[in-house]
Amino acid sequence: MLLFSALVAGSFSLGALSAGLIAPAALNAVRFLIAAVIIGVASAAVTGLPRAALAAPWRYFVLGGLFAIYFVTMFEGLKTAPPVSAAAVFTLTPLMAAGFGWLLERQRMTGRIAVALAIGAAGALWVIFRADLAALLTFEIGRGEAIFFWGCVAHAAYAPMVPRLNRGESPLVFTFGMLVAATLILFAYGWRDISATDWAALPAIVWITLAYVSVVASAVTFVLVQYAAMRLPAAKVMAYTYLVPTWVIGWEVALGQPAPPVLVAAGAGLTVLALVLLLEGD
Repeated sequence: MLLFSALVAGSFSLGALSAGLIAPAALNAVRFLIAAVIIGVASAAVTGLPRAALAAPWRYFVLGGLFAIYFVTMFEGLKTAPPVSAAAVFTLTPLMAAGFGWLLERQRMTGRIAVALAIGAAGALWVIFRADLAALLTFEIGRGEAIFFWGCVAHAAYAPMVPRLNRGESPLVFTFGMLVAATLILFAYGWRDISATDWAALPAIVWITLAYVSVVASAVTFVLVQYAAMRLPAAKVMAYTYLVPTWVIGWEVALGQPAPPVLVAAGAGLTVLALVLLLEGD
């Protein structure tokens, strides 16, 4: 999950550079298709694709639908939301995942975990409102952040749904099923955007982003989160997302973008503190 947080952060910075150049549904339909091919080949080579994994295919459509919602709203939100701010919205997922974990798996949280989640949420809100206390008090949230929030709700539901729907399939096979389902959903939903896109005329940054989100931020991270979700409580799986804003700041500086103001960066620091508290027992 530590590696997951670093790799996911790159999709925010690269996504912001390409969000206005291609329809979110078109980009994500192709990225899921590429990721499905990669994971499908890996599954066939490593574990095989057992016929038993085809049982109850609706499970994959539930999980694929959740991830499709998350990624489409992410790129839609990045049209107007700064990458660091969008990453801060993403850090609200541990709190929501804890709620879904209790609802679906009756996973309970300790007082320490509750305090850590509260600190992380406070840091996230401070970044989302750009360290503007007046905007925070009036809850003036940007349109991009509001759109992405609903995608994060879907993402938060994903972690506790994995152990509930998994029937013994390996992380590779289960991820492959989810990716195939997400690809079918997005091709059906975004076919108009896909057919209207002039793929040959897309700028290089779009292809770079597509390659990164397909291979690294999809195929690799999906396997990582599947593996972790089978071994950790939902809240702890998502706790590592608290590192994403800090990673995004590093990505932004590396890509030549200005660093955020010190007060905004302080909010990201609170999210790191939340992670330390969550993992203190380990």
